[in-house]
Amino acid sequence: MLKKKKIIAHIHVWDETNKGDLAIVMSTQALLRKKFSGCRIIDFPIEFLKEYDSKKITLLNSADLVVIGGGGILYRYFLPFSQKVIEAIKKPIIIFGVGYIREVGSRALKDFEVKSIVSLMAKSKLIGVRDYYTKQFLLKNGVNSKKINLIGDPAVLLEEKQVDLKLGEELKIGLNLNYSGWLGFGLWHDDILGAYRQVADYFIKKYNASIYYLKHHPGEEAIWPQLNIPGMKVIDYSPNEQKYFYGELDLVIGMMLHVSVMSFGVLTPEINVAYDLRNKNFAKFIGCPELVINLVDLKKGVLLKRAKEVVLNKIKYQKKFAVKVRGIRNRQNLFLDQMENFFNSIIFIAIILISIKSI
Repeated sequence: MLKKKKIIAHIHVWDETNKGDLAIVMSTQALLRKKFSGCRIIDFPIEFLKEYDSKKITLLNSADLVVIGGGGILYRYFLPFSQKVIEAIKKPIIIFGVGYIREVGSRALKDFEVKSIVSLMAKSKLIGVRDYYTKQFLLKNGVNSKKINLIGDPAVLLEEKQVDLKLGEELKIGLNLNYSGWLGFGLWHDDILGAYRQVADYFIKKYNASIYYLKHHPGEEAIWPQLNIPGMKVIDYSPNEQKYFYGELDLVIGMMLHVSVMSFGVLTPEINVAYDLRNKNFAKFIGCPELVINLVDLKKGVLLKRAKEVVLNKIKYQKKFAVKVRGIRNRQNLFLDQMENFFNSIIFIAIILISIKSI
């Protein structure tokens, strides 16, 4: 096999304060370095795709491959992508583990925004998406089905980093709220906090459970104190350490998608309160649609009912998660193999062309 130290341009969300976005970037780059040993990765913010910058384009085109993925890529805040930028990218584009985002109450994407996504996908050589809904969204808008690979979220495979914990044998439950910019939170404020308090109160009284708040975004500082749960401890580690901590819990209830993704990755049963289509689609992707709760069901006590069921069936979910995580690892490894084969074929053709010219 041909060997060449690769330079990879990685376009991704640059928000290091959001553990979810950072976890995707860290895991994606770890997977790339494992597959392409010794590779150099050049980081570019997702905003690069919105506005043409000749110096940045030149730097990007100095790489061998362009990988796009890490954070909310197919999201209205980052659209439309610039057609001029897309046309200026001369190196092969690989889309890695992206997902379509649409929050509850938010508008649908406009035609010109969708067209910019389709244009980027048309220019790409390989496309890896994290869930069924993203695949369906791309297919609906005319993206070539042969390019699309369903590979799951890279953050599932984020490597854990052990932290020195002194935890007891009691039941341990982690909670998380989304206060990172979703404008709809205020409409559901009382329902969300009330449902969380109900869960915490039940498990504290019945099991003497310890309750932890799992911080993923600095904006949550303004909301988690309003839970008013006695003895609740805040957990705010690096993404690798945070994921390790999730492995020590018995149940995680969260809103931020990657609280669930990282919990799932360490086989901890999780329930997601859906503020976005991606929450529902993650639950569907892992084969557990019952692990997502709609906002309209919070007043009905559905969250507590589901939490009781999941705790009683912890081992069942751990076994189911283990099978699915292995499947995601296999899918992502196969996708990385495709990337490697594609890159090697480019090098092989380049060598042949150089040989022909030298005759």
